[in-house]
Amino acid sequence: MEEISALMQGFSVILTPMNIGLMFVGIILGVLIGVLPGLGGANGVAILLPLTFTMSPTSAIIMLSCIYWGALFGGAITSILFNIPGEPWSVATTFDGYPMAQNGQAGAALTTAFTSSFVGAFLAVVMITFLAPLVARFALKFGSPEFFAVYLLTFCSFVGMGKGSPFKILASMALGFALASVGMDTVTGQLRLTFGQPELMRGFDFLIAVIGLFGIGEILLSMEEGLKFSGKSAKIDPKVVWQTWKQLPKYWVTSIRSSLIGIWMGITPGGATPASFMSYGLAKKMSKKGAKFGTGEMEGVVAPETAAHAAGTSALLPMLALGIPGSPTAAVLLGGLLIWGLQPGPLLFVEQKDFVWGLIASMYLGNIVGLIVVLSTVPLFASILRIPFSIIAPVIIVICAIGAYTVHNAMLDIWFMLGFGVMGYLFKKLDFPLAPLVLALVLGDKAEDSFRQAMLVSQGDVMVMFSNPLVGGITTLALVLLFWPLISKALALLNRKPKKPDEFAVERPVD
Repeated sequence: MEEISALMQGFSVILTPMNIGLMFVGIILGVLIGVLPGLGGANGVAILLPLTFTMSPTSAIIMLSCIYWGALFGGAITSILFNIPGEPWSVATTFDGYPMAQNGQAGAALTTAFTSSFVGAFLAVVMITFLAPLVARFALKFGSPEFFAVYLLTFCSFVGMGKGSPFKILASMALGFALASVGMDTVTGQLRLTFGQPELMRGFDFLIAVIGLFGIGEILLSMEEGLKFSGKSAKIDPKVVWQTWKQLPKYWVTSIRSSLIGIWMGITPGGATPASFMSYGLAKKMSKKGAKFGTGEMEGVVAPETAAHAAGTSALLPMLALGIPGSPTAAVLLGGLLIWGLQPGPLLFVEQKDFVWGLIASMYLGNIVGLIVVLSTVPLFASILRIPFSIIAPVIIVICAIGAYTVHNAMLDIWFMLGFGVMGYLFKKLDFPLAPLVLALVLGDKAEDSFRQAMLVSQGDVMVMFSNPLVGGITTLALVLLFWPLISKALALLNRKPKKPDEFAVERPVD
C-alpha cells in the first residue's frame, strides 16, 4: 500500500543518530514537564520551541512531538504517586491509581498507566497513518470558500462542543481575533491597531503570546497555590512489569473502547480531558467490577490513560491534513511549523512528504522510546518533586524569558511575555478558556484571508458559502454547532415531561 511505503520512507528519514538522540532528549524533557504540576504539554512545547530554531524542521518537530509524548507520560507519575494530577486529563487516573499506590501497588499502577498510554497512542498513530492522507487528498479540492468554511467549523465547534460557558469561549476567541489583527494588513498594506507604535507593526508574535499565556500564567497560578508535595515512592523492576503485562490483556475491550473515544475526542476539539472522564465513566458503568472503581482497580487506570493518549495523538490529524489544530498543544506545534516556513494543510502532504512521514514515523518510535524511558526512570522523576517549587519556578521563568528574547532579540518581547502571562493568570482565575484564544490568534489571519478571497471571487455575495453541497454542508454544520448550546437547551425544554398532577389521597375509613 502507498501509505506503508511512505511510512517506511519516513523511518529512513528519522533514523539518524541525531534524530534518535533528540527523541530521547525530548522524551526526558517532556516527562520532566509532565511531572511538574502547573506545567504541561502545551506549556512545555511553547517554552522550549525557541530551542529548535537552529534545527531542521524534521529534527525540530521530532523533538517537540517527543516533548509532548513525554509530558503525556509524566502526568501519570504525579497522579499515581502524589495524588496530584500533573495534567488535567490525569485527574481521572488519580481515582484508582492513587489507591493502588496506597495499597502497595505503585509499580503495577505506573506500569498499567504507561502501557495503556502506549496502546492508546499507538492505535491513534495507526489511524493517522491511513486516514490523514485521505483527508489531505480530499482537502486538495478545496477553494477559498471551502477553507473558510472549515475554519468557521473549527471556531464554532469550540463553542458547540467545548466545556464551560459558551459566552466565555466566544469572549476568549474574540480577544484572540483582535490580537491577531494587530499589525500590517496583508491585503491593503495599512496598519491596524498599532496606535502609532512602530513596535506593533509586526503584530503580536504567536510564540511570545503562548510562552506568556501558558508558561508564565501557570507559574503565577502555581506560586499562588503554594504547592507542597508528599507522596509514595515507587520502584519498577522487570518482575513487576512482566506480572502487570500478564494481567492487562484481560482489559482489551476497555482499551479498544477507550481508544475509540479518545480518537474521536481528539479529532474533534473535545480534547483529552473529556475523553479520559468519559472513558472512565463508561468503564465504571460497563465493567463487572464497576462497584469497586475508586478503590484501586487496574481497569480504572487503563480507561482514562488509554483515552487521554489516543486523544492527544489524534489531535495532530486535523493539524497535519487541514492545518487546523485539534488541541492547544497542536496549536503550538502549528505555530512552530509556520515559524519554520511550512504551511500545514493538504499541500504539506504533496510538497513536504519527507517531513510529514518523518513526523508520523517519529510518533511510532517516540512512543516506544517514551515507554522505555518512563519505565526505567520513574524513581528519578518522582524524586524531582521533592525539590521545593520555590527553586523550580524561577528557573522556568528565566527559561521563558530567554525563549521570548530570542524570537526577535528585543527586550520589548519580554515585557509582552509578562503581559500575556498576567492575562493567562487572569483567564485561569476567572475560568476563561485559553485554547480558543490561542486558536483565534493562530488561525485568525488565515480565516480572514480565506473569507476576503471568497468575497473577491463572488463579488461580495455571502451566499458563496452555500454555492455547492460541500461548502454548504460544512457551513451549515458550523452554524448548527455555533448555536448548539441554545438548540440543546431548547430540545431539553421540549423533551421535559410535564409533571403529573398530584393524585388524590386515598380515603381512609375514619375510626
